[in-house]
Amino acid sequence: MNENEPTLALSVTVRDGNEALEFYSKAFGAEELFRMPMPDGSVAHAEFKIGNTQIYLSESSPEWHAAAMPEGSTAPCLFSLGVESCDDAFAKAIAAGAEPLMEPADQFWGMRVGMVKDPDGYRWSFRQFLREVSPEEMMKLAEEFHSA
Repeated sequence: MNENEPTLALSVTVRDGNEALEFYSKAFGAEELFRMPMPDGSVAHAEFKIGNTQIYLSESSPEWHAAAMPEGSTAPCLFSLGVESCDDAFAKAIAAGAEPLMEPADQFWGMRVGMVKDPDGYRWSFRQFLREVSPEEMMKLAEEFHSA
């Protein structure tokens, strides 16, 4: 294996690669690393980074068994971004065109969390560390949370 390649590479399939790359840049500060355009201007493959994580992107391609989610649907997976300020990251994503799913709020496990959906249906949460919570305390707080 090439030492510059990630052990596990995540890939998103989108309807319009150019629009998605622009959205990820505005919403999450993504840094584009590579874009392979098709003759018609669509994106065959692209690579970008958010923080220290590299993500691949492509548009729907039946010959590569890649299909974007139908418009209006929501992905079953969740991308969780560690951020300095959950509220600022949430506001930035909304300003870029994300749909709010969960307003930022402090959670019993010691994080402040908010969640959005991008234009292609992928869910993104922002997690801001607030405090360390021991496994014992987390179990107690989870019991209280679920019994309320």
